[in-house]
Amino acid sequence: MASSDTDLIYSNPHSQVKDFTFDAQVVEVFPDMISRSVPGYNTIIDTIGRLSQRYVQDNSTVYDLGCSLGAATLAMRKAITAKNCHIIGIDNSSAMVERCQMHVNAFKGDTPVSIEQADIMSISFKPMSMAVLNFTLQFIEREYRQQLLCSIADNMLEGGILVLSEKITQVDPVCQDTVTELHHNFKRANGYSELEIAQKRTALENVMKPDTLDEQISRLKQAGFSHVTPWFQCFNFTSLIAIK
Repeated sequence: MASSDTDLIYSNPHSQVKDFTFDAQVVEVFPDMISRSVPGYNTIIDTIGRLSQRYVQDNSTVYDLGCSLGAATLAMRKAITAKNCHIIGIDNSSAMVERCQMHVNAFKGDTPVSIEQADIMSISFKPMSMAVLNFTLQFIEREYRQQLLCSIADNMLEGGILVLSEKITQVDPVCQDTVTELHHNFKRANGYSELEIAQKRTALENVMKPDTLDEQISRLKQAGFSHVTPWFQCFNFTSLIAIK
């Protein structure tokens, strides 16, 4: 993916820290922001590509839900070997969709890709063999999360796979404090100041509501996925696979 500007959004004091949004300002720095903020992000993206090579079925649809700039979409497009497939990337941010389309156009591949601006809660899914929710579910209101996972499972072909990556919270407050501090140390090591860490945390408080790992697993099983397991975790970030 193309390089981006350095994330300096929270480097100066804000008189009032507004709720975080995926606007044009964030789009400009998003690759830098996520690589310096989410441990293991590149490993997750690479693994999504590898999983698509194994699980995507002929004559099926693949969804990247909350596709942002298309990193997962491009990883899957590069790896998919199944025939007559179609990747659909969906995001509700117009700025993200516009830039994502530019990235998709720049990297050609055999599997056709469509990028759409939409609310993933309101779309009608086509029969799919793979779906990706890469740090997306945490931005959806809690009361709608089970509904979305059920809708995905209901339209998932037998043997299909969902990759769900999320920031999680710990039940034990001591563990929560420890992994939070480890994450903040990760951000410090990547050049973020105390001011940036604090202001970004404030900006996310009202818009990102993480769940526990047990809650994630329970939802996926309730939705109808037969096989569920975490395959990656670093600090308070995890990724799970759920197979129909």
